[in-house]
Amino acid sequence: MLHGYGPSLLQGTLLTLAVALASLAIAMLLGLAGASARLSRSRVLQGLALAYTTVIRGVPDLVLMLLVFYGGQLAVNEMAARLGHEGYVDVNPFVAGVLTIGFVFGAYLSETFRGAFLAVPAGQREAGLAYGMSRQQVLRRILLPQMLRHALPALGNNWLVLVKSTAIVSVIGLADMMQRAGQAAGATREPFVFYAAAAAIYLAITSVSELGFKLLQRRLSVGVRSGVL
Repeated sequence: MLHGYGPSLLQGTLLTLAVALASLAIAMLLGLAGASARLSRSRVLQGLALAYTTVIRGVPDLVLMLLVFYGGQLAVNEMAARLGHEGYVDVNPFVAGVLTIGFVFGAYLSETFRGAFLAVPAGQREAGLAYGMSRQQVLRRILLPQMLRHALPALGNNWLVLVKSTAIVSVIGLADMMQRAGQAAGATREPFVFYAAAAAIYLAITSVSELGFKLLQRRLSVGVRSGVL
């Protein structure tokens, strides 16, 4: 049915998952940093975080991907030339793709985490400090676990969108699932078969992810009242 291109699609799927997971890790770090900046008392940090989320959410992902890959390549080679390097430096498409997608979704997660932090009652933080905990201990033992429970639904939605957004890395030459599906479609002249196969794989990934997030949400909600009478 896939004319021998099944292993190629599988390799592309594994690369797509690697891009998605690495991008999620970067996005979560940037999201926590952005949320902390928005909630800080520094107007400078608040302004920088607000500018970051506003600009990133207003520019298409594809445009940012092309800017980072091609613009970054020019910047790296310009810097290398000034340092005396004579060869041409190629920017790794995997690195460019991961950094771009992570940077984009970091803006969305910063708002997600900010809302989740605000959902934790302020009295619990004050109680932890009164009990003798340091600010770091309060953050690690009280705020973060509860914040994660509040953030998990939105985090799950962002992950599902992020997985689908990895398809844009094919435009910078990364041999992900979409590029391999396109190559197979061109070679066999059966685009419907291979793009339908790619769609089915994305659907399988998102379906398993949804199930995983539901189980995690149930695990984190143990001992928490639902508020439904």
